[in-house]
Amino acid sequence: MKTNKTSIRVRYGETDQMGVVYHANYVNFFEIGRTEWLRSLGYTYKLLEASGIFLPVIGVEIDYKKPAKYDDVLTLESSLIEYPNIKIQFFHKIYNQEGVLLVTGKSKLVFLDKKNNRPVRCPKFLLDLID
Repeated sequence: MKTNKTSIRVRYGETDQMGVVYHANYVNFFEIGRTEWLRSLGYTYKLLEASGIFLPVIGVEIDYKKPAKYDDVLTLESSLIEYPNIKIQFFHKIYNQEGVLLVTGKSKLVFLDKKNNRPVRCPKFLLDLID
């Protein structure tokens, strides 16, 4: 399935007093990965919401292997797990600048109709971009 890679540098505010990335910040890194995955298709979350679709997160799994540290340059690799229907699922890998795998995880989101907050199928225009 479609994979996208994005790089970010760990900021001081994302770390604890020991200079290690605070565990909850990986959820934010996953969001950056998903956002850039969509952007790599030529689309954005902003356009998706303007079309009447929200994509709230309904599940996150994280497996911490090694810590990321202040000023590390991380590569976020986000891949679609399966063809989306009502839900869309991603598998994430985060590597440091030496190529060491630090974190793996999954995020699951659901397509919601902005008007009534009810689940809907993945929009056809997004399916067309994935193919």
